[in-house]
Amino acid sequence: MIAARATSFLFSTMLLATMGPFSLMGLRFLAAFAVLAALFAPRLLRAGRAELLGGLAAGLCFFGTMAFELNALTMAPSSTVSFLENLAIVLVPLATAVAALRLPAPRIMAASAAALAGVGLLMVGQGGLAAFGPGELLALGGAACYAAAIMVTARVARDGDALVVGIVQVGVMGVLGAAAALAFERPALPATEGQWLALAALVAVCTGFGFTLQPVAQQRLTADRAALFCAITPLTAGTLGIALLGEPCGPATLAGMALIVGAIVLASLPERPGHSAASRARADAALHRTARSRTASATDGRPRPGLGRQLFHSGRRKFEMVAVHRPRKG
Repeated sequence: MIAARATSFLFSTMLLATMGPFSLMGLRFLAAFAVLAALFAPRLLRAGRAELLGGLAAGLCFFGTMAFELNALTMAPSSTVSFLENLAIVLVPLATAVAALRLPAPRIMAASAAALAGVGLLMVGQGGLAAFGPGELLALGGAACYAAAIMVTARVARDGDALVVGIVQVGVMGVLGAAAALAFERPALPATEGQWLALAALVAVCTGFGFTLQPVAQQRLTADRAALFCAITPLTAGTLGIALLGEPCGPATLAGMALIVGAIVLASLPERPGHSAASRARADAALHRTARSRTASATDGRPRPGLGRQLFHSGRRKFEMVAVHRPRKG
């Protein structure tokens, strides 16, 4: 599935020669949605609120990813865009650690450093800082959106029919792409037979198979584990771009790609059982300390009694007051 999606960089580059990014996105995803809706109409008609909202959320995230990616491909080589966009594989574990209020594992911090070094070498290979232009910046924006898409998909894929979530996601991307094309571009169609074949491959393989089945594949995977399989994407896209499109590839570029691949592999390695348990214990201890500090008194710093103890002491004080003021017999 990931390898199929990786070929989209090659086919998209071919189509962007005569089509605008949003025109391509709208045509590609609406055509794929039409085919999928016809094939799985009964399941779509049974879609519930969870599937529709999940597909909407995932579609919005992937629309952002594709908007950045396709516009980046008009300004930068497909191999560079692929490697930069798939830095999401490093961003997902970092974001997961931040959400859990804990420090990232040492391997994640090392992977982040290696990824940044790889980006620096890519810049050197393309002519230095001056060559790191809008296309590369757009690819980094695509990485942020892709990381969000992986995390959102991991969440919504568990709610209801994952295949329906994937189909709705494709439809959302098609509608938003077509709307953006009407607003910002002059819509166009493929101009040559080769481009129509590239579009057919995008619709059938990269979208119908790649995008639609991602929620199904992530049903039983965490976001971290799902991200590691995306390491295949930059390798496939980079190789195709250099071999078939003649994109530049010098020593610095190769070294940068190698560092980014190394960072991706390092970030995807499973934690040692002992390290994972220790990390969870430290996180639990930190949360326990935070909970205790929130229950501390603002005046004297002593812990506040629980609700049951407060009620007990309140009832005891009332009883003592009644006993004091009650007149004695005799």
